[in-house]
Amino acid sequence: MYIKTSLIAACAAFTFTASAQAPYFPPEGTWARKSAAEMGMDPAALAAAISYAQSRETERAIDFSDQEKTFGTLLGSMPTKRARTNGVVIYKGYVVAEFGETTAVDPTYSVAKSMLATVAGIGVRDGRIAVDEPVARRVADGGYASPHNGRITWKMHLQQESEWEGDMWGKKDDFVGTAAFGAGERKPRERKAPGSFYEYNDVRINRFALSLLRAMDKSVPQVFEQEVMDPIGASNSWKWVPYHNSYVEHGGKRVESVSGGTRWGGGMWINSWDMARFGYLWLRGGTWNGRQVLPPAYVKDALTPSANGPDYGYLWWLNTKGKNLPGLPANAYAALGAGSNTIVVSPDHDLVIVWRWHAGNPAELAKRVIAAIR
Repeated sequence: MYIKTSLIAACAAFTFTASAQAPYFPPEGTWARKSAAEMGMDPAALAAAISYAQSRETERAIDFSDQEKTFGTLLGSMPTKRARTNGVVIYKGYVVAEFGETTAVDPTYSVAKSMLATVAGIGVRDGRIAVDEPVARRVADGGYASPHNGRITWKMHLQQESEWEGDMWGKKDDFVGTAAFGAGERKPRERKAPGSFYEYNDVRINRFALSLLRAMDKSVPQVFEQEVMDPIGASNSWKWVPYHNSYVEHGGKRVESVSGGTRWGGGMWINSWDMARFGYLWLRGGTWNGRQVLPPAYVKDALTPSANGPDYGYLWWLNTKGKNLPGLPANAYAALGAGSNTIVVSPDHDLVIVWRWHAGNPAELAKRVIAAIR
């Protein structure tokens, strides 16, 4: 077992302040609501925070007509339209605010990266992954056959410092070319040694996702459903959509490999309530109603800054320098996706905020919600 007193103590800063009353966990299909007054919050201040959020709609095209211009040639499907800005505020485990189309199942873009990190945590829990070992020890599909790629560890992938070289599903790792990468194209640069350089790179994340499939011996969505979303009581409306060409042979079967975002279509399509449950699992240190879903040590490491990233953990954005989430505590963290689709977690305030299709930094809403806490 992974539960040790010392490890739990080490994770305290990332979970919640202990109290005499056990934390509330929402059962499947429902989530208890309490008014701001019942929770000791300022109702007027909370209402003002929600009004602020509603007034900050993203300028992204509602029909996704800007997708290819922004990101490049599509590899997977896209919805016909998105919802308007919406969100959920969870304080001390209870719903204190909801606004907009929170049941809409929309792409959540790179929030899916934090979900991949969660699947990796299941791999660590089950002994299928050791973060510091080379991926090549577990994955022998040719993707790590070169001397350069052979040095890449799971941790390097998790921190986006792998510098993996190659092609995935028709996209090359260097991001060079307007047709393939749209406004996100990059100029050629010298490749660095694995583990020495951070680069936000969806081609490499997609390689990581395929490697997880190999190591877990089943599809990433299957692991996520069985080991994460079912235990936390999520709905069955979410779907992790593969690209049209991202299928591989594994164990004699044709299996889908998924992406860490919706840059080229597909990706995680999910509603705000299921995003809130996912964020709440992390707020509670990887536990859910007495069940240890993720190892405490893994949660702690995932929320520790990498050596070369911009205050980045295991595919989570951190705030130890106070720059990614200005005005929030140093131990706050977030899953961030284009659009913007965001989950902000503030352990100091026992708070999870899902805010989707908005403009600006998600910390602006979080600060206003926190100001309502008396």
